[in-house]
Amino acid sequence: MSRLKNTAIAIFAAAGVLVGTARAAAPEAVVTPLFTQPLNDYPGKEALMITVTYPPGSVDPVHRHHAHAFVYVLEGSIVMQVKGGKEVTLTPGQTFYEGPDDVHTVGRNASQTKPAKFVVLLLKDKGAPVLVPEK
Repeated sequence: MSRLKNTAIAIFAAAGVLVGTARAAAPEAVVTPLFTQPLNDYPGKEALMITVTYPPGSVDPVHRHHAHAFVYVLEGSIVMQVKGGKEVTLTPGQTFYEGPDDVHTVGRNASQTKPAKFVVLLLKDKGAPVLVPEK
């Protein structure tokens, strides 16, 4: 009986490792730059427009943009939240805003089976990275 119990424990432990590995290997977002424009009236600033495609199950790490970020959902549904704000689920035609000091705590595809796609317009320092991981 104890042999069966030990085998069952080993199977559950292995399953737990596999589930943890599957979560850790969530598909990454695909970011496609569309357009960059220097903002001559605002020295040192630029506008950057990108599309972001979340594969099913995609999850972003906690991060900052150090920019004004205007999000417009094209397809699917996404879940967004900044530190201190409410978690919101957005569908096509809906928008979201992040300020330069916001910490983006939740960014993910709401679906495990369908992709989601959105456009982001970032107003940022010229040459600054799009995303900075939060420590």
